[in-house]
Amino acid sequence: MATRILVAEDMETNQMILQDILGDTYIVDMAVNGEEAYEMLLHGQKPALILSDVVMPKMNGYELLARIKANPTLKNIPVIFITDTDGEDKGLAAGAIDFITKPFSPDIIKLRIANQIELSKYRESLENLVTEKAWELAATKEIFLETMATMIEYRSLEAGEHIRRTKDLTGILVNALLSHPKYNLKLVKANPTTISQASALHDVGKIGIPDHILLKPGRLTPEEFKVIETHAIIGSEMIATMITDKQDDYLQHCYDIARYHHERWDGKGYPDGLAGEEIPISARIVALVDVYDALVSKRCYKDGLAHEVALDIIKKEAGTHFDADIVGVLIMVEDQVRSVYSS
Repeated sequence: MATRILVAEDMETNQMILQDILGDTYIVDMAVNGEEAYEMLLHGQKPALILSDVVMPKMNGYELLARIKANPTLKNIPVIFITDTDGEDKGLAAGAIDFITKPFSPDIIKLRIANQIELSKYRESLENLVTEKAWELAATKEIFLETMATMIEYRSLEAGEHIRRTKDLTGILVNALLSHPKYNLKLVKANPTTISQASALHDVGKIGIPDHILLKPGRLTPEEFKVIETHAIIGSEMIATMITDKQDDYLQHCYDIARYHHERWDGKGYPDGLAGEEIPISARIVALVDVYDALVSKRCYKDGLAHEVALDIIKKEAGTHFDADIVGVLIMVEDQVRSVYSS
């Protein structure tokens, strides 16, 4: 299929010349000014390259280029200016990739257009490769962390089921909270799709807890409980060593959840004694999920409670242990919560 080029040129004679030069090699779309060219870019097929006059009525070449560079879907389309006036430095500074002066030399126009289209294809290919590799690295990182978390669960005799349920329950609550007027904008800004994945790392710090405490079938002594509490710090510090990009929402959620999922709404939790909305939203969600699953699940030291009993306990802790609004959402979606345990 032939490559498409958009030409913005107000002079009919020049339009005919450019069509004659380029028509055998490219599909040439013609616009008589910058305004028409921009409309064609918005509503027509995207060209591989734009050839634009500088001096045009309604919208000149510089204005057209500024509009293109400001539009995320258009900004990477290469623009070559054609003009009979000076100003090459200004055009290149504005973002044009090349500058052709009138009168036209057919061979020069063809060569420069072909070179720029090839360069554009190469840049796009390279960008796609970088993006693909970034996704591969992110996926590998996530698999590694989840595998490590699953190893912790096997060590805790949970066989990974606690991680699966935590992720499922967190996903249910996040989706429900996206419709909550108090939390929808906060969650959207926090990249909610990564929160349920990050919840898998909430107890990763238990890798540093001795077996005789972690697997103790009876009640822990105050001293032993203090040791257990350190898993929040151990886990968050492990994750902190992996954070090299502050824009990495996934690892930031991993850190927040690992460190703060035992904080309480009333400030009486650990390890930092945060209270209320000082606690990151992701950690508040997982704090509730973690306790609910602990209540209804059978462990080596206890039997599981019925859903209704667990929910009553949680309701009584709303506004003290848990964010009351999140508890309210949990109650609203309790049928979905039950389904996690029947699958």
